[in-house]
Amino acid sequence: MTMGRALVSNLRSWNESAATLVDVAMGRKMADTVIRNARWVNVHSGEIIPKTDVAISEGRFAYVGPDASHAIGPDTMIIDADNRYMLPGLCDAHMHVESGMVTVTEFTRAVLPHGTTSMFIDPHEIGNVLGLDGVKLMHDEAMGLPANVYVQMPSCVPSAPGLENAGAELGVKDVQEAMQWPNIIGLGEVMNFPGVAGNDEKMRGEIAATRSANKTVGGHYASPDLGLPFHGYVAGGPADDHEGTRVEDAIARVRQGMRSMLRLGSAWYDVAPQIKAVTEHGLDPRYFILCTDDSHSGTLIHEGHMNRVVRHAISQGLKPITAIQMATLNTAEHFGLERELGSITPGRRADLILTSDLVALPIEQVFAQGQLVAEAGQLSLDIPPCEYPASAKNTVHLGKALTAEDFEIAAPADVTQVTARVIGVIENQAPTRALQFDLPVQSNIVQMDPANDVCQIALVERHRGTGLVVNGFVSGFGYNVPCAMASTVAHDSHHMIVVGTNHADMALAANRLGEVGGGVTLYSQGRELAMVELSIAGLMSNERAEVVADKASQLVEAMRECGCMLNNAYMQHSLLALVVIPELRISDVGLIDVTKFAQTPLFVD
Repeated sequence: MTMGRALVSNLRSWNESAATLVDVAMGRKMADTVIRNARWVNVHSGEIIPKTDVAISEGRFAYVGPDASHAIGPDTMIIDADNRYMLPGLCDAHMHVESGMVTVTEFTRAVLPHGTTSMFIDPHEIGNVLGLDGVKLMHDEAMGLPANVYVQMPSCVPSAPGLENAGAELGVKDVQEAMQWPNIIGLGEVMNFPGVAGNDEKMRGEIAATRSANKTVGGHYASPDLGLPFHGYVAGGPADDHEGTRVEDAIARVRQGMRSMLRLGSAWYDVAPQIKAVTEHGLDPRYFILCTDDSHSGTLIHEGHMNRVVRHAISQGLKPITAIQMATLNTAEHFGLERELGSITPGRRADLILTSDLVALPIEQVFAQGQLVAEAGQLSLDIPPCEYPASAKNTVHLGKALTAEDFEIAAPADVTQVTARVIGVIENQAPTRALQFDLPVQSNIVQMDPANDVCQIALVERHRGTGLVVNGFVSGFGYNVPCAMASTVAHDSHHMIVVGTNHADMALAANRLGEVGGGVTLYSQGRELAMVELSIAGLMSNERAEVVADKASQLVEAMRECGCMLNNAYMQHSLLALVVIPELRISDVGLIDVTKFAQTPLFVD
């Protein structure tokens, strides 16, 4: 697979630039850019140092001190910081570009104005659809951008072997190959935590290949059990974890030498309970890192990215400079990049933000790799779009036209009522609850229970065109009119998830996504209310981020019109097939009890 776009980034390595940096620092050569009269937020010392100048050359910091006049020549661009705060560009330590429903290029365009200059992305979504070729597409795209976009090689494709079947499978040999690619920074989140604790050969081999390459192993321990399974997981090699939701989760991870990644995504609000490990329990903050994990395109355009996370952490009682450290230096150190990123110090990449307020954190000017890339919330440079090849499209294969009958659930016997296991959505959290409801039966078909907010969920196989439909029940969306929403974004195996209150709309929505090659659509009484087309692997749009955000906003509004008042319900919808996060999920194998990592019957005996 190949993509077409000229590389934007031309940053030279430190080895190539060192002589020039020394000469600029000494005044023998003139800087490309000098920023004067700033309040330097020094994340190494924890100080805010007034009246600081910075000299930038070849995309790197050459001098940081009280007076850079010796580095100013006739061609030097001079910027007066006017006593504003100067802090490092923000880093997102763990995220999935595909959750923004846009390409890496468009994600970068969206977040640079918010001050994010470094991202550590795990493209396991596209890996589940297109395999190693898909990972390579995003790896290569990331290298051509005016920001630092590092790639973690997906570790679990599929996320839970035996409990789901994805569109591809990646193994130890794939990890070994990817570790040789120039922009791979480590292994993506190791979601098969029972496999690690159980000494699964594949998991052990992938982690060993990463450690042998001297790269970082990402973690994903999505269990509240902090007993022996947790200790076995830590011993197995993962170096961080972002799945904690309680203060005791953060404390346990840091005590064991793991980085505790605290996430604030579009629908995951896990910073507030865990940051108390620092603010109330007094733990050293150096092993705490801020991240987003999953950010919806609407969030990126209208609310922000890592600046939103830092503001939120400060609002929870964290000192501003500590919150900034957690989104800059701590991240760089974790990935072994502290000599490249994370601080405003000589030799590092010249990524910085100028802001007039460290608490409100307005992002007034952003520099990335020495370039002024954004000002007053607007990009200052053009980043051309990236065109994905035809082989990355037309990936939705239903095998047949679906009908309302495909979504009917037959009762197990000649009864008038059944007790069914129901997936319970938890607002603003990734875990679900395993609920049970008594549901009526009519003409041997199990009915939904709208009065108790129980509607249907279906997983439609879309990789191999088998025509398989797995049906179940879900509660928590609040739909109160006839409607159905279908999405080919269905973490992590990315079949199609359909949630609806009537079978006819469910069939219409599913067939519509088969027609357009993937996306998200909402139907009500036979009429399409909203659509976000995602032609790239059924996960990402080839349109600009602003366009996708507008369509996503229309989708959210349409969901509200149908009675759904959840915060960012689309994100909740897209994770209902994620069979590595408790308690109850759906897959192409059936209903999965994630507390036991085993299939479970839909009906209770």
